[in-house]
Parts: sequence; structure tokens; C-alpha cells
Amino acid sequence: MNNTTIQFSKEHNSDFYKTLKSRVNAYFKENNIAKTANSAMVFKTFALLALFLTPYGFLYNQSLPTWAYFILWAIMGFGMAGVGLSVMHDANHGAYSRKEWVNTLVSNVMILLGGSARNWRIQHNVLHHTYTNVTEHDEDIDPPLFMLRFSPHSKHYAIHKFQYLYAWFFYGMMTLFWYLTKDYQQAYRYKKKGLIESQGVTFTQHMTRVIFLKLVYTAIFLFLPMYFGGANWLTNAVGFVLMQFICGLILAMIFQPAHVVPTSTFPMPNDSGVVEADWAVSQLYNTANFAPKSKLFSWYVGGLNFQVEHHLFPSICHIHYKKIAKIVEQTAQEYNLPYYSYNTFFAALSEHTKMLKNLGKPNPVLA
Repeated sequence: MNNTTIQFSKEHNSDFYKTLKSRVNAYFKENNIAKTANSAMVFKTFALLALFLTPYGFLYNQSLPTWAYFILWAIMGFGMAGVGLSVMHDANHGAYSRKEWVNTLVSNVMILLGGSARNWRIQHNVLHHTYTNVTEHDEDIDPPLFMLRFSPHSKHYAIHKFQYLYAWFFYGMMTLFWYLTKDYQQAYRYKKKGLIESQGVTFTQHMTRVIFLKLVYTAIFLFLPMYFGGANWLTNAVGFVLMQFICGLILAMIFQPAHVVPTSTFPMPNDSGVVEADWAVSQLYNTANFAPKSKLFSWYVGGLNFQVEHHLFPSICHIHYKKIAKIVEQTAQEYNLPYYSYNTFFAALSEHTKMLKNLGKPNPVLA
């Protein structure tokens, strides 16, 4: 990743975000609503944790047929993704509660997901949200595998011609890779950039916590089921991979269609390190919503089908996104700015697939 410090121009459409923030703040004040979680969010937290952990308890039942254990692991995959999307995500953005200790406590569900909350906050909060779709600065479009190309500014290889077909397999391996290697690679990379120290810890403290929690996760989700569960070790090993694959695929299918789509502009800084766009306006050009009318889908994915609202207001709990979406869309229209939204989830996936195919060309054509 490039070490150049970049910044967004404050001379382009900066009034849009000022007006929008004023209107959104007024909505919460006039309706006497807190921007953080409500009772519905707390219920969702326990419901999704139950979806994830209840099947885990049944893994220790000694009398189930082999196929039943695979179903339990599969359900855990859906629960794991739901917890990540709807609970961990808000907590690590500080959007779950006004109290920092509550956000910290809830963010620790990351332990059950096998990842480092601190690494995640650096990659997602600091890099992705600040430099959305900026090549060599947003790690979400800078995959570690050369077989994947998510930006027109990244190096092209002949194999990319087929990425629209095979990318889905690698999407499914995302959380397994995260569990096995990604956290360690990120830690060393962030150390070199001084990003670990910016979180208030030393590199040694950070790595000690990462390694310890990896061991805890491995004990809970691999060793205990293998030695004390109802199925044999091979069934549980395959089930563990199945859980990871389902979770990784779901996460990628939610996040990728929000940014790697034909409408995205993938801004690049000039020689002075300046992106010629207002930060908030760049979010509009490089983010898309999908399935805004699907209540159950939105509930499960933590409101992340309203990615535009999330990127503009990451510190607001997702439970409020649908309401403020009307304000965001209206304000964008007033300023003659785009507000991209696909009617269905499948439409968004289709557009993402088209973009993967487009990026498979040496010189993709952007909208």
C-alpha cells in the first residue's frame, strides 16, 4: 500500500455534507431519538448470537446422523455472518452505545468470529471509510491475491479475464484466510505505518492479544468439537470450513456490490496527494445501496444494504438508516449529486459481476 498521505479537496461541493448533517441531526433532535442502539437492536443482538451459538451446543449431541452436524455448522455460518454484520460492525464503529465501555464490550464478539477487532478497526474504520475506493489506500479493493482485481488502477493479469467466475470461491475463503493469516500480515503492515501505536498499544501488546485470542477461538471451535463432539474429527473439520465458507461468501456478497460496481469512479490523488472531490461527495460516487424495501434482508445484514447512509454516518446505529435514507436521497438530488440504489439484492450482485468482468480487461471502461 502506498504511504503517501492524501487528502480530499474542500473546494468541491463541501456545502452538501454541511446541509446533510444539519438535516440528519435535526431529524434525531425533533423526534427525540438517540443515534445509537434501541431495544430492537438489543433484541437483534441476542437473536443473532443465538442463531450462531445454539447450533454449536448441539454439536456435542452424540446421537445425530453425520448430515445433521453439517447442517449445524452451516447454520452457524449464517449466524456468524449475521453477528459480524449486525452486531460487531456497529460496536466497532462506536455506534452501538453512547458509552465507550459498552461498545468495547460488544465489539468483543469479534473473539467468536476469529479475528482481531483492532486490525478490523484500522482496515475498515480508518482506511476503508476514509479512502473509499482509492487504490493503494483502501485495502478493501487491494486484495492480497493477484488473481483478484477490484480497481481499474491495479495491475492487470490475463487470469483476471475469468475472475467474474472464480471470485466467488475466494470470497467464501475470506474469513478462513482472516483466521489463519490475515491478522498477522495486517499487524506487521500496520506496525510499519505507525497505525498500531495510533490505537494506543504497542506492537508486542497487540500481537500477544491476537495470538492468545486465536488460541481461544481454535480451542472453542475446533479442538472441543473434535474431541468432545458427537461427530468424528473429520466431520467437524469439514464443518468448520463449511461455516467459514458460508460466512465469508455472505460478507463479501454484502460489501462488494456496495463499492465494486459500474457506477464507481475509483478516484486517484494528484501529484500533490489531493483527491479533487469532497470526501462526502466521493462517498456518493463510490457507494451504492440495494434492496431498500426488503425489511427482513435489511434486518439480517445490519442495515448494510443502506451503504450510502452508513458511509456518510458510520457513527449512527444501522437501525436508523432506513429513516435517514430519505433525507440523504433528497439532499443529494438538491445538489445534483448521484444516489445509487439497486431495487433488489440480486440486481446488485449482477452489477458487481459485470464490474468483475469489466475489470478483467486490461483497460476497463468506467461509467
